[in-house]
Formats: sequence, structure tokens, C-alpha cells
Amino acid sequence: MSIELELASALAAAPGFSPASRPAPTRPSYDQVVLPGDYPDPTVFKVGDTYWASATTAEWGAIFPLFTSKNLLDWELVGHVFPDKLPDWAGSNFWAPEFYQENGRFYVYYTARKKGGMLCVAVASADRPEGPYHDHGPLVGQEAGSIDGFAMPDEHGDLYLIWKEDGNSIQQDTPIWAQRLNDERTALIGEATELFGNDARWEGPLVEGSALVRHQGWFYMFYAGNSCCGKGCNYATGVARSRHLLGPWEKYSQNPILSSNTTWKCPGHGTVAELDGRWFLLHHAYFAQSHEFVGRQGLLSEFTWNADGWPEFVRRSPQALPITDMGRLHIAEEFAGAELGLEWQWPLGAARPRTAVHQGQLRLGASPVRLGAVVARRTHVASYKAATTLHFADLPADTFAGLAAVGDPYNALALMAGNGQLQVWHLKSGKQHCLVQEFVAPCATITLRLEVWGGQRYRFAYSTDGATWQALPTENFTVNGTYLPPWDRGVRVALVAQGAEDSTVVFNNFIMRSQR
Repeated sequence: MSIELELASALAAAPGFSPASRPAPTRPSYDQVVLPGDYPDPTVFKVGDTYWASATTAEWGAIFPLFTSKNLLDWELVGHVFPDKLPDWAGSNFWAPEFYQENGRFYVYYTARKKGGMLCVAVASADRPEGPYHDHGPLVGQEAGSIDGFAMPDEHGDLYLIWKEDGNSIQQDTPIWAQRLNDERTALIGEATELFGNDARWEGPLVEGSALVRHQGWFYMFYAGNSCCGKGCNYATGVARSRHLLGPWEKYSQNPILSSNTTWKCPGHGTVAELDGRWFLLHHAYFAQSHEFVGRQGLLSEFTWNADGWPEFVRRSPQALPITDMGRLHIAEEFAGAELGLEWQWPLGAARPRTAVHQGQLRLGASPVRLGAVVARRTHVASYKAATTLHFADLPADTFAGLAAVGDPYNALALMAGNGQLQVWHLKSGKQHCLVQEFVAPCATITLRLEVWGGQRYRFAYSTDGATWQALPTENFTVNGTYLPPWDRGVRVALVAQGAEDSTVVFNNFIMRSQR
């Protein structure tokens, strides 16, 4: 049975569902949401006639997506910098990749936390922008932590690494440093020079996310200030300039040049791109209506240079319109092909889940740890419906499989099938308990449905025949999921398998419908 026949009624039966209508095409605006979903700290660089982009992946694998585009608007996911395994030295906090190309060699400077230690800026290199990348390890890791590396040649052509000392992590200031790179671009040499710190009121406790461009004899540094993340964020973007890379640097008197409006909150940490003589910043921001539940999304914002040579954005805030065509955000996965698609993610900190795709089915190896083995997709809005059909009769004893909204491996809400019953699991701060359990008559397959309103209210239902639906009765009709998103990430929807490591669960499909 096709995914549409099997799951359409699962979603259509949910209150408020109606098919998405597609508006007539119009001339695209360059101020757009170009990376919808949780893509913080986006970066962009150009190779020939192709633009490449990446972003923070934090605690989700695969690490650092690789997108390509010809026009800065339409992006295709083509791979990852580290597709299968973590660099040997690093354990978490995979943030802020930035690329540099030279003599046919490609370098990615990125942030990660040393196992048992501090945040570091590290580097990997490849012969092609798509990789494979060879990791060279950390370049700098100060006591307070070092993050947000960016490579930039000075006025003499000598290449420097620019980075932030993460002083705000220990209630100290946050200087931006520069230090020369060796000829191999894989180690720092000489002495570090402080460029500037957080000394303006709007910057609050920090400046970070430096991205540099040279224009008409000036070095311009776009940077972010204040609090990046979560419900109480107040991030914004400023700019400074200097005739010489090592300074002195002058901050723009009209900073911040990009700040919040009623649609987009906390815009910052972006990289500059040029197309046909027009200038853009690819940066992140929270959509006000979904905020932390979706995470920081990738926006393209155009700017111009004013008479005094400073960059200016229209109304000093992102002009991207909200996405109204929900159809472009729908996911309908029938597990075609020979392996799981590049869009799927899994939590770091454990081995990559065992997956096999064969004849339109996903076989997911179980795990006994916490929620179990997890493969997940980013959400795009705060209200959505998701469903999956799994092989119920074939579930091994004491193995549970299902559909979950996941903040991280310690915080999730899940509808799980196993041992002849259905259960709603509430996992908070690593403590799991069952909210509801209901025995189900024997059946070959079962379809599970998850509904979410505003990122906060969750409702679960199931069907054994694809036509008749039974809601799982929870105490207050819906379950409160406001606790799910971590401080720096959006919620994912996941397929889950919990049980002995030699157990395997079979899923037929996965569908997610975004709602306004």
C-alpha cells in the first residue's frame, strides 16, 4: 500500500487538516528563508559558479551539512563534512563551520569540544568542497574556550585565523583574536593579536561569530552580540572595519545593523556572499511564531553600502517573509533507494544507529540506552502532524518501536508499540515514565500518529486498519511539551527502536505535514 493511501487518513483525520494550496509563482525576492528548519550559524562560500553552504549541527549527526546552490535561494543537500564518525579528539558542540579555499585545497575551520575539556577551533581539509575531509585537530583552545574560527588573508596576503575567546562562559569579556596560520593552514604561528571585545552596550556579555569581507580597501567584520539562543534571546548583528586586518578596528556608530522585528527574532552569526554585484548576509534567526521549537533558521538578507562605506539593511531587520506554501515543507518518506537519506539525523554521544533500507522499508537496529536508537528529521514549523507505519506483529519481545518528538536523548515524548500494547512515554531530564498504556488486538502493522500545536501541546493516536483511529487518552487531552527544546536546538521528529541490540524494527514509511 502506498504511503499516501496508508497515511493520508491518519493526517486528514486530525482536526484542522486541509490539503496545502500552492500559490502562483512570482518573481523571487532575495530576502528569503533559504534553509528552513534548525540551521544555526550558517556559512556560505563560492567555488566557480556554485555556492556552498553549511551550518552548526551541535549534538546531532551527521556533522556539518553541505548544500549547493547556483542562485543563493535554492539549496540541495549533497553531503556532510563528517558523514559517519566524529573526529577522534572531539565529543560534542559541533558549531560554526567556516570554509576557506586556496590553490585547489579546501579547509573548514570549526568549533568542537575536546573530550573532557574545553571548546576549541579545529580544522579539516579536502581536495574537493564535497570532501572527503581529513581532520587535523585543534588549532587553539583557551582556558575559557575558543570558538567561531574564520580564516582571512591580511593586506599582505598572509592568512590569519580570527576567533572568539569564550569568556562569557566564565563571566569574563570576549575578545576577538587574530593569529597567523602556517603554510599548511593547519597550525597557528607567531603571537595572537586582540582585535576588539564587547565594549558597546547592545553587545551585552559577548561578541562572536566573526565573518570578514574586503571591500574598497577596507576589512569589514560582521559579528553578533548579546544572547544567541532560547526564548529570552536578544541577539543582533553589528559591523566593524579597519584598513589593516590587525587593526585598529572601528565599530559602526549605528550598530546594530540587523536586529529583531515582529516576524524574526535574534538575527545573527552570518557570512557574506555576493551575486551579480549585490551583497547578502546568510544568517540565522528565530521565526517568532515557532521560536525555540523549530530553532534558528537560515535567512538570506540583502544589504547595500551607504555613502560612508558602511553596510545597511532595509529597516535594519530581516525582510524575509514567512513561508506560506506549507507543501514545500511536507515530508513523505517511502524509504526508496539503498540507504537512509542525507536529511536524517541521529544524536551524537552514541554509535550511529544501525539502519538498512530495502524494498521500501527501513530496518532500524534497537538500542537499550535511554530512549533507544533514534533517527530523526528537523521540524519546520511549530504545528505539524507526523505518522509512521511499523510492523507490529514482528516486534521482538521487550522491544518497543514508535514515533517521538525529541529535544535531545534526555527529553522526548513518544508513542511506542511493543509487548502487545501501546504506551506514551514522557522522558524529561533523563527520567522516563509511562503516561498511558493500552493493549492492542493482534495485527500485522500499526500506524502511529503524532499531532503538535504551537510546539507545546502533543496528542497521540493509532490505527490498526488505516481507517479507524483511536486517540490515546491522556489526562488533559494533550501533553505539555514546552520542556523539549534545549537552549540551542529545535525539536526533531524521530523513529525510535528501544530494546536489545540484536533486535530490529521495520518501518514502512514516515510522513510529516507542516501546518500554519
